[in-house]
Amino acid sequence: MKIEQMERDPVCGMSVQPAQGSAMVNHAGKTYFFCCAGCAAKFRGEPEKYLTPRTPSPSDSRDPKTLAAQKSSFICPMDPEVLAERPGPCPKCGMALEPALPLPPSTRVDYTCPMHPEIVRDAPGSCPICGMALEPRTTSIDDEQNPELASMTRRFWISVGLTIPVLVLGMSDLIPGQPFQHWLGMRAIAWLELLLATPVVLWAGWPFFERGWASLVNRSLNMFTLIALGTGTAYVYSVIAVLFPDIFPPSFRDMSGGVPVYFEAAAAITTLVLLGQVLELRARSRTSTAIRSLLKLSPKTARLVRADGTEIDVRLEHITVGDQLRVRPGEKVPVDGVIIDGNSSIDESIMTGEPIPVEKNAGNGVIGSSVNGTGTFVMRAERVGSDTLLAQIVRMVSEAQRSRAPVQKLADRVASFFVPAVVLIALAAFAIWATVGPAPKMAHALLNAVAVLIIACPCALGLATPMAIMVGTGRGALAGILVRNAEALEILEKVDTLVVDKTGTLTEGRPRVTSITPAAGSSDLQLLRMAATLERGSEHPLAAAILAALSERHLEPGALADFHSRTGKGVTGVVDGKKSALGNRALFADLGIDLAALDECAKSLEAEGQTVMFVSSDGKAAGIIGVADPLKSSAPEAIERLHREGIRIVMLTGDNRATAETVARKLGIEEVHAEVLPGDKAEIVKRLQSEGGIVAMAGDGINDAPALTQANVGIAMATGTDIAMESAGITLLRGDLRGVARARTLSRATMRNIRQNLFFAFAYNSLGVPIAAGVLYPFFGLQLSPILASAAMTFSSVSVIANALRLRHLKL
Repeated sequence: MKIEQMERDPVCGMSVQPAQGSAMVNHAGKTYFFCCAGCAAKFRGEPEKYLTPRTPSPSDSRDPKTLAAQKSSFICPMDPEVLAERPGPCPKCGMALEPALPLPPSTRVDYTCPMHPEIVRDAPGSCPICGMALEPRTTSIDDEQNPELASMTRRFWISVGLTIPVLVLGMSDLIPGQPFQHWLGMRAIAWLELLLATPVVLWAGWPFFERGWASLVNRSLNMFTLIALGTGTAYVYSVIAVLFPDIFPPSFRDMSGGVPVYFEAAAAITTLVLLGQVLELRARSRTSTAIRSLLKLSPKTARLVRADGTEIDVRLEHITVGDQLRVRPGEKVPVDGVIIDGNSSIDESIMTGEPIPVEKNAGNGVIGSSVNGTGTFVMRAERVGSDTLLAQIVRMVSEAQRSRAPVQKLADRVASFFVPAVVLIALAAFAIWATVGPAPKMAHALLNAVAVLIIACPCALGLATPMAIMVGTGRGALAGILVRNAEALEILEKVDTLVVDKTGTLTEGRPRVTSITPAAGSSDLQLLRMAATLERGSEHPLAAAILAALSERHLEPGALADFHSRTGKGVTGVVDGKKSALGNRALFADLGIDLAALDECAKSLEAEGQTVMFVSSDGKAAGIIGVADPLKSSAPEAIERLHREGIRIVMLTGDNRATAETVARKLGIEEVHAEVLPGDKAEIVKRLQSEGGIVAMAGDGINDAPALTQANVGIAMATGTDIAMESAGITLLRGDLRGVARARTLSRATMRNIRQNLFFAFAYNSLGVPIAAGVLYPFFGLQLSPILASAAMTFSSVSVIANALRLRHLKL
């Protein structure tokens, strides 16, 4: 039996058996065989592109052994046979293993303040404005230990061990029988407290003094200014009381004549502030959960199809644009690209939130990190590294989390005079208690002044907005809602008018042949083949729909000669030896061809929103082809939901009025502007704004960019162009208007959370400072201990962050 020689598909490189090939094309006297009609169509359009020898990528030029090493990561410099997944010594020669291939240079990590994103440093540290620990500007895929958290945790636990005995000794006079006083004596107890409290205050609490001093040097008073003043005052006073007790006048002495010390207050405050820092740093790290979840979606390796047809696994960072990659069943798509061979259903829910897998064939685009179904296909890489959609999403979310909402300005204004005001209140409290307070006056004055300094920490006020923005934007990203900046999220809640583009927003944006009506003596396939042959030479958008319909039926266009395009009317030519024409009524009026038999049917199709094209052969009408841009299946539900929310919806389109009104009628949209030029869209948005409306614009094309920029909030569909996404404040990955309603839900929830946080912070300080100053003492005899003030301060900051973290579970 004779074995037929295999041929190579010049487009995708697959081996094809000529007898079973899906398609073949004659070019320059040679017949080429293809695995599918899609590859044949690509070759037919640009044959030289596929016949020119492809320049091998860096991955192609490597030998299989080196490429195999990519997967193993580490190799012995003396013995290349030794491969390992982790660094270590070579089991043969003992030399340290080295990376198998040089990795791309590591990206510089910048650190920024969550409250002041304008502060950027190239190393960890504290913010010169507020003193908070800086955190990485970008999130890594590894949940690495935060050095600041590790340091604060270590300081906290050591402080706990030392503070407990200090508290026991400091309150030993309350123990029945006062055993410690009898065993040790008051002088020895004071010295023990000094020895135990000193490492707590001066070592564990040293970062607070550093940051407090920096706030004075930078003339930016903050929470650490108050903490350093409060703990420093209590500690220094107590040290002097132990070392030089005789210098204190009677106003400082208690009933027994001794000078009270407050080491337990200084140590307990330091420990509680450290606890607050630990809880806050842990909670802040959880705000990056959304970005980390997105980063983990990306696969580590890809299956590279080399120029000679062999395949090898390579690390993802070595994939370049133009590489051909094979994706097998169940694998993740490595990068963004286009299928060139094969088909499958792909689960894109991790990117778009849409649970139903999408059918993909040759010529369809695929998104990196989406999950392949049961099919296998070969794809061409088109976006790699930082250019992939996943990388863009991570970048946009990171930038949004660091952006500042307009409502933050209120907190900033308050914080600018808050700390100086607290210091003045503390001084006033000290003066009042020292003048008219009970004995010992100076001791009571000192305690109340320290309590005021400690309880008035403005941290909760500063964290109220940025924490909610960070969590809210992260939650939106997981639901396919990308917020470009916090301002867009804040304004979206107030939007009362939504302007929507028709094509690509309400409709799929890809015209399809929806009806074929042949005249007597003709058939559907004959009519379609004739139309496709004429349109093969046309650049009109509707031509692609007709050619696609022919390709779906696995048919080839006929022979075309004497082709002519008539602008605004249609095309003419000779198809398989017969004079043919395709176009509108104006073209056929010029040609003198009677359309009376088809006119009623044509009007019926036009009433349904279809674009009608007449076809003739040998001077007689051959039939009608109707093309339409179908409505997105989600559009009716989205419009209905937005109407329920009281949103005024305005549709803009460059299409003719009949088609626009048909779409509007189906969706229940009452206000329509048809035949609108790109520049006019922005003018209409501006007019709506002048009428008092807060306008959001939803679109996906280059022609929508001016309107997206003009609107109060621009909303782009990720299925559209990059320039639309760059012009918009919010991008919907799922590409349908239901995302607008979800985005509004996210906006309302985030802004409600911010208002709750700000109210809590203001209320806390409004009540806490007067109580700490002692306003309740004349009425109820109550004073607030500095230790309780410190606990309250810690609780306020942590509660604000905990409230913000609730947004992670928001249902959209």
